[in-house]
Amino acid sequence: MARTDANTLRRRVELALDRLRPALLQDGGNVELLELAEDGTVRVELQGACVTCPAQVATLRFAIEPALRREVPEVIAVVPTAGNPEPAPIPARPRS
Repeated sequence: MARTDANTLRRRVELALDRLRPALLQDGGNVELLELAEDGTVRVELQGACVTCPAQVATLRFAIEPALRREVPEVIAVVPTAGNPEPAPIPARPRS
């Protein structure tokens, strides 16, 4: 896959995830694209409430994966990676 094609494909996957993101955020979760392999496998990180949600497998298999495969036919599979269930802490300000 040429570099331009890979960048274009990655952007299409990002846009598809952006369309799904509002529903995930509404429930306190999120998804981040980690990798798009040359074979069409997409690796995503589930974040926030999605990490501990008992329905995460269903969300992945019946919402995220079909939407990605429909919008980006080059995607052949979606592989999840569980992230941290807590949002990243805000760094403390240095004391003057």
